[in-house]
Amino acid sequence: MGPQGTLEEYVATGRRKTAVASVRLRPGAGRVCINGREAKDYFNTEILMTKAMRPLEAVGMTGRFDIVARIRGGGITGQSGAFRHGLAKALTIFDPALRGQLKQLGFLTRDPRMKERKKYGQPGARARFQFSKR
Repeated sequence: MGPQGTLEEYVATGRRKTAVASVRLRPGAGRVCINGREAKDYFNTEILMTKAMRPLEAVGMTGRFDIVARIRGGGITGQSGAFRHGLAKALTIFDPALRGQLKQLGFLTRDPRMKERKKYGQPGARARFQFSKR
């Protein structure tokens, strides 16, 4: 409990592609809840789960926080990246001294890659209809 009896909480927003994650860190035993589900159930592959939790491992704080996240939009990979970005930002709010370490590892950089829009008169963003001379 912090001042005025409020629960100590660190909130940050992470983004990747079209996914947006609101991540809340609370001091606790290391439980991770995403959209009301256990993280292992939500990020169904070990690779996505490991990638999402990497900022905590990098600063050696695994198991020190309970994490509650709300993720909307995008697919499961984009959501994993958005969660990772939000988690790293929340950790810097918790302890600004971690910023340099997280930034050097690239966790605070928002991945700017987005899907390129489809152009009119063509089948896709870069694809062109096959040229026929006759």
